This record gives sequence, C-alpha cells and structure tokens, in this order.
Amino acid sequence: MSFSSFALRAELLRAVHELGFVSPTAIQKDAIPAGLAGRDVLACSATGSGKTAAFLLPILQRLAESPKGMTRALILTPTRELAAQIGSHLAELGRYTNIRGAAVYGGVAMGPQRQALARGADIIIATPGRLLDHMRQSYARMPGLEILVLDEADRMLDMGFLPDIRRIISQLPKVKQTFMFSATVPSEIVKLTREMLKDPATINIGRESKPAAGITHSVYPVPHLLKSSLLLKLVQDDKIRNALVFARTKRRADRVADYLKRNGIAATRIHGDRTQGQRTQALEGFKSGHYRVLVATDVAARGIDIDALSHVINFDLPGCSEDYIHRVGRTARAQAVGDAFTFVSPDQEGDLKAIERALSSRLPRVVIDDFDYSVKDLPQTEGRPQHNSRKPQGQRGGRGPSRPWERSEWKPKQGKRFFAHAR
Repeated sequence: MSFSSFALRAELLRAVHELGFVSPTAIQKDAIPAGLAGRDVLACSATGSGKTAAFLLPILQRLAESPKGMTRALILTPTRELAAQIGSHLAELGRYTNIRGAAVYGGVAMGPQRQALARGADIIIATPGRLLDHMRQSYARMPGLEILVLDEADRMLDMGFLPDIRRIISQLPKVKQTFMFSATVPSEIVKLTREMLKDPATINIGRESKPAAGITHSVYPVPHLLKSSLLLKLVQDDKIRNALVFARTKRRADRVADYLKRNGIAATRIHGDRTQGQRTQALEGFKSGHYRVLVATDVAARGIDIDALSHVINFDLPGCSEDYIHRVGRTARAQAVGDAFTFVSPDQEGDLKAIERALSSRLPRVVIDDFDYSVKDLPQTEGRPQHNSRKPQGQRGGRGPSRPWERSEWKPKQGKRFFAHAR
C-alpha cells in the first residue's frame, strides 16, 4: 500500500515522497481514510506510530481544497516540545501548499502568537494554558474553526489540563470534525469522547499498546548508588551514538547531566524548570549532535522527536507500563531499530515484573563483566531510593543494613537469571 492510494493532492504526495515516506504505518492506514471522509476519529496510538501525519494529511487536504484565510483547525497538545514538533511536521508536509500554521505555547513572548491568532493562521497548534491566556481577548475566538485535534489526550489528562480543555471547547464554535489520539483510553477519556465525538472511527481501541518491533530491550540490575557510574560506563562506549536518558525528577535530571559533564560526556538536560530558550537550545543541540546525551523528565520529553535516536535509557524505572512504552518509543521510530536500557535496583524487581506482564515478555538482564558492582563511599549524584517506610534505610529492629543493595558485597546474580555481557 502506498500514500497515493489515499487520493491525496499532488502537492501533499510530493512532500510525502520527499520526506522519504514509503508506505503508511498501521495507524495511518486506518486514520487517514476516515479523516479524509470527514469522520471523527478516536485512535489509541503509541509514540513513533506516525500519528502526527495521520491527522495532518487529512487536515491539509481539506483546508487546501477550500482556503478561507482564517483559522480552521486547532490542535491541542500537552507540551511545548510537542507543539513545536507538530509545527515542524506541518511545515514539511504543507511545504507545497499555501497553508500556514502557528505554534502557541508558554515560555516565549505572546506578541507573535497574538499576531498569528489575529490574522487567522490556517492551523493553530497550542498548549491549553497559553491558549486560554489568549482566549481572554476577542482576537482568539476562531469563529471559522472546523477541525479540532486532541493529541496525547491521556497525557493532558494526567497533567491536569482537562478543565482547561473543557473551557477552551466551551468558547469554540461547533466544529465539523474532531480527532482524538491517546496512548491509553481511561474512563475520563471515554467520557470526553462521548461528549465530543459523533460516530467516530475507532482505531486500536481495546488493543494493548506494545513497543515498536525494532526495539531491543535490556535490563541492567544495579545498586541504586551505582546508577550514575553505570550510565557513565555505558555512554563511554562508542556504540551508543546518542542517548535519551529518563530521570524521575527535575533535580535528578540536573544531577545526572552534571555528573556526565564532569566526566567528559557532552550532556545536557530538559525539564519543566528550564526556560523555553534553554529547552530549545538543549533539544536542538542534541539533534545536531553537539550533545550525545539528553537527560529528561517524562513531561518535558513529550514531543521529543529525534531521527536515528540509537538508545533510550531509563535511569529511573517508569511508574507504569504505558510510560515505559512511551519512553522507549522515542527510538526505533518509523520502522527503524534502537535499544532500550532500563536500570533496576533490587527493590524494584516487583515493579519491573508489572511492566513485563504488560509486555508479555521477560526482558533480558545484562551484567557488565568489567564493572565494579560493589557499593563504596561514592558521591551522592542521584540520592538514595525513596521508600514508604518511615524508618531510616538499612535499620530494622536495630540489626543494621538489611537490604542487599546497601551492603558493599552485593553484586547482581550471575547464572540462570542473568547473562554476562561486555560492552
């Protein structure tokens, strides 16, 4: 199957061909025909599935057939990076049309955004909070709006944007077509779809999300205090061309990035406390190869789209299987291949098993032969693991250290569960 089978306009097919798209992905095969037919679309899709083109191509086709010089499509996204990414894809796919878009998000001046909204940019890509700031003024009413897209709806829900989304929708004219894309479909999303969508084409609903087939998964058992040292050991290997490293908190992302830089690795970080200028500089520097390692938190990493990303490293174990799938989906995009490494301390094996159950697969454990797994008096680069117990770590009934990863002689098991692997 080729993109020409969708009966797209010649200028869109030309752009698709120049971008190197050979055949549509699974989500594109189902969503594009429904979108071109004018139907509402509800799709469950993971990162790297090609969902952005799945809604942009039908939008561009519709708007190119009857240009009106006003904002006719609104795309809502959870993060600035995702808004910028969609804007970039729009520019590429619409390069041979007269359709223009504008990104509206926080952290940058409102003036250019105000002008884009006032003059009626054909497509507005916005984060909910910044768009609401503009919608307090009459220039952002968008009376000619026809198409609404909610991208990564579940993440917007997790980030507390649902009230903002409802306020935005209440101020919009009744749209003719709605696209909703979500990695998962929790009950709140189901309720929202019933309110917003009319007889939608449902795609992958009820099907469990799975990582891309081109990803090679590996688990690295390691004491918590040695995670930074293990990360340094891995990224010093030239086989890791570039790596996106996920940390649990903003503070930890700072510490990990600083530790790598102190040890000669070109690294930077991206998270919510960084200014938009700093986030843009970090992302562009990583994409250009100036930085080999980008340390990010989950929220800030939404929308990071990097061609040929070789490795994703979970410095901290994600909280659920959906987050794991979304993280590792940053590599092996568009049917490419990539590696996903996950660091797991002994107390996290239970959490890892939950992810493995969701993946229906036990992930291989990897032990590096020439890495010293004994815990010594090391600098605190990432802090100790957090536990629910109020007792000081290592103290149970006054018997001293009771957790194996707190004992200097602890090493990951070798044998049936683990296999030796040198990098």
